Amino acid sequence: MKLPEGAYLKLDPQDEYMHPLGPEENYNESMYFNVYDPQGQIGGWFRIGNRANEGYAEMTTCIYLPDGSVAFMFQRANISNNDAFKAGGMEFIVDEPYKALSVKYSGEVLVLKNPHEMINPSKAFKNNPKLPCTVELSYRGVSPMYGGEPVLADGSPWLDNPNTGLYVGHYEQHIAGSGTFVIGDQTYTISGLGLRDHSWGPRYWQNVHFYRWLPMNFSEDFAIMCLNKTLADGSKVVGGMVLNKGRYDLIIDAKIESEWDENYYQTSLKAWAKTEHAEYEIEGRVMSLIPLRNRRSLEDGTELMTRITEGMTEYKCNGMVGYGLSEYLDQIVDGKPVGITS
Repeated sequence: MKLPEGAYLKLDPQDEYMHPLGPEENYNESMYFNVYDPQGQIGGWFRIGNRANEGYAEMTTCIYLPDGSVAFMFQRANISNNDAFKAGGMEFIVDEPYKALSVKYSGEVLVLKNPHEMINPSKAFKNNPKLPCTVELSYRGVSPMYGGEPVLADGSPWLDNPNTGLYVGHYEQHIAGSGTFVIGDQTYTISGLGLRDHSWGPRYWQNVHFYRWLPMNFSEDFAIMCLNKTLADGSKVVGGMVLNKGRYDLIIDAKIESEWDENYYQTSLKAWAKTEHAEYEIEGRVMSLIPLRNRRSLEDGTELMTRITEGMTEYKCNGMVGYGLSEYLDQIVDGKPVGITS
């Protein structure tokens, strides 16, 4: 994303905490963490999205188990304010801005031997067992911060921000995570790498035509996040960064090509990313994938459906093997995702 001359991304340690609740009905403040432990072949992601003006928070727990099954739970938990990330049995705690955060969850998970069943949530919840689950994770930052809230040189908001409709402010950071997952009577000890993000501002998932978001970690010194996004008006946004021995090099151009199965779920990908310092060829192989959806009805009765496919993915780049997510968001039109050529 190219900023106007003199504009900059404003980010303060205070932004790690909650922001004042805006007046918009669809005001969202969300935080997200992922992690993957290559030795244990287990990972997951965790999200809380507060939508206080709509009276609920979206809470998601998603754990990719070593046998290919996925332990998953989603709730719309009642909330009345935007004072904390604490909903549906999940809690996020900022222990030290930019440096240390904690994720906790206590509740149930649905254990899906075939994660693709989640494309029909009501059927999936009827046909798969639930088990008690606790998550305790401690995260530490291994990189600088990426992102913030775009403002003009005089400090006023950038009103032409192309990301308006998804967020006003957004930042990401590569991280290391350790702790435990307990699912039923099985305890998994976790030590791995991942990425976190934090967004605030009005959001409808339907305000993006499609995107491809590829967060990946190869080591504490080398990690990438690559983003290709097409907005509702057809304009394109390319972004991301490469962690290179403690510094972030911004991605200035990128291409992502994907292979699909019969359901148009990504199975593998090839990406190319360019910074001012280097070019990167990336290959990705999806190890396990769960499809999710978001629906919204317009006042005229039109039904909109957004699909997000969350693939735990093995990546290769510069002779190294790493892990992360491939998150593909598409609007579904006439039964097909709109971005299947990308």
